[in-house]
Amino acid sequence: MQRLILDKDIKPMSEFRAHTASCIQQVQNSKRPVVITHHGKSAAVLIDVAEFESMSQRLELLENIAAGESQIDAGMGIPHNKAQKMVLERISR
Repeated sequence: MQRLILDKDIKPMSEFRAHTASCIQQVQNSKRPVVITHHGKSAAVLIDVAEFESMSQRLELLENIAAGESQIDAGMGIPHNKAQKMVLERISR
């Protein structure tokens, strides 16, 4: 994801309401998120759909890695040579 440009990518809710289409166009063209503020505080972030999907995939991968590390820490892992043997047996069927 591209980094925010503070003077271009932070919009008050009133500006977002008045210029929704142009805000969406900005996100699509720049690939940068737009932060929408309400009463001077951040309220929402508008991001490109492709960037959202990419972020979701990366998050899922990181969650899977963390789960695997937790399983290894809990003693649930198996040695590489045993895992390799199991995989080779399955694919040779």
